Amino acid sequence: MPARGLFLTLEGVDGAGKSTHVQWIVEMLSSLGQPVLCTREPGGTPIGERLRDLLLHTPMTLECETLLMFAARAEHIRTVIEPALAAGTWVVCDRFTDATFAYQGGGRELGTARIEVLQNWVHPTLQPDKTWLFDVPLEVARERLNRTRDQDRFETEADAFFLRTRQVYLERASKQPNRFTVIDSTRPIDEIRTDLSEALTRLVQSRILQ
Repeated sequence: MPARGLFLTLEGVDGAGKSTHVQWIVEMLSSLGQPVLCTREPGGTPIGERLRDLLLHTPMTLECETLLMFAARAEHIRTVIEPALAAGTWVVCDRFTDATFAYQGGGRELGTARIEVLQNWVHPTLQPDKTWLFDVPLEVARERLNRTRDQDRFETEADAFFLRTRQVYLERASKQPNRFTVIDSTRPIDEIRTDLSEALTRLVQSRILQ
């Protein structure tokens, strides 16, 4: 039976640049000999992608938004993430539950209590093995969003929303330093990828030595 795969996640506010590195990480892991699956949240399944479209573009209550995030996540975990990990495949996921704590808990000021209840129901034992938090100041994130794409309903939120979201991300990272690595995403892409390459190589080597 193959060793369980590692679950790797990328987090950060919109405009932090994390999506720039997702496919590169997948290719790096493949070059290091690891089977790897790339996925995203919300999304990752046919149902999840339909819910993603609703979540990004349809106004709704905070309660509905949070429950739909976890509905998509439950389907994603059961049908994609857990089967892949059990088969020995490494999973690289663009956002996971840290995003819900940051965006709904922090940005929308829901707090943590109800999100923790949902987390304990949907994935009581599953947590990412490693999370990279791509961090930039608000003005950098805004400039990037305005330059690169049409914006969804999260990306058009007020500055205070982004500041609260970023703060929760950084607080979670400070409380879980063994899982999180905070990346200064204002640096050149090549510098960031040098750090990521070293980190990925260490992860692969540590699994080989086990």
